Amino acid sequence: MSAFHGFAQEDFDVFSIDGLDQRMDAIKTIIRPKLEALGQQFAPLLSISCGHEMFYHVAKHARRTVNPPVDTWVAWAADKRGYKKHPHFQIGLWGTHLFVWYAVIYEAPSKGAISQAMKENMDEILELIPDHFHWSPDHTQPASTAQHELGKEGVAKLVDRLAQVKKAELLCGITIDRNDPILLDGNALVARLETTFAVLTKLYNLSSSGALTASS
Repeated sequence: MSAFHGFAQEDFDVFSIDGLDQRMDAIKTIIRPKLEALGQQFAPLLSISCGHEMFYHVAKHARRTVNPPVDTWVAWAADKRGYKKHPHFQIGLWGTHLFVWYAVIYEAPSKGAISQAMKENMDEILELIPDHFHWSPDHTQPASTAQHELGKEGVAKLVDRLAQVKKAELLCGITIDRNDPILLDGNALVARLETTFAVLTKLYNLSSSGALTASS
C-alpha cells in the first residue's frame, strides 16, 4: 500500500470542473487513489474498534447521468456488498472542506433502534463527543453544526427526528477547512483521523448495542 500524503488544493478544485465526464475523470484520477489508500489503511483499525470486520467502499457515483458530483468519499461498514443500509463511517471531500463522519442515512432500516439506543444513552453521548465535533441531519448538504452550538436539546432533536421522519439522517464527526495546513501533512492528518475514529467508533458501538464498549 502506498503511503498517504494528505490532500492538496487540487483535490478540492476538482469540484469546480464543469461537466459530468470531466469531473468524474478528475475524481477517478486525482481523488479516488487517496480514498482507496485511506480505505485500506483504516479498515483494520475500524474492524478492531467495532468488534467485527469493516469493509471499505469508495463512492462510484454510478447513477449520475447529468449532474456532476459535488462531493465524494470512502465509507466503511460491516457489509462487503454496501454501506448505505448500515451505520457506517465516511471520509470525504466537498469543494470547501474534508469531512469525517459516523453516519446513519435514510436507507438504514435500523434508524428507529439506533435512535432509541442514543436516547437511552444521551448523557454518555454528550460526554463522549467533544464540543467542537459537528452534527448534521443530511449527508447531501455541506453544512453542519458544532455540538456546543446545538446543546443537549439540539442533539436530542436530531436523534428524535431520526426515528420520526422517513428521510431523516444523522451524522456526527469533524470537518477540516480546505485551507487547513494539516491536510498537506499525511502523517499529521492520519493521526487526527485516528483520534476522531477513536471517538466515533465508541458512538457506533453505543448506538448499535446500547452500551459503551469496555475499551476506552
